Amino acid sequence: MTDQKKAPVFCENYCLVCRGARAGNGFFKAIQNLELKIFGAKGCPWGKARTEYYGVTPDKPIPK
Repeated sequence: MTDQKKAPVFCENYCLVCRGARAGNGFFKAIQNLELKIFGAKGCPWGKARTEYYGVTPDKPIPK
């Protein structure tokens, strides 16, 4: 059996805060900055999974 990780889709596609902040919405950027201060540089558990999978923190877009 292969141990392949599935792409973490919640932070990327469904999280209102992360999606809004990456889109440039100031209100969501402020909330996300607060979240990153509380949970650490990688953010919430979904943000940590996204950081591990894609190599970028929740406040940055995925490189193409």
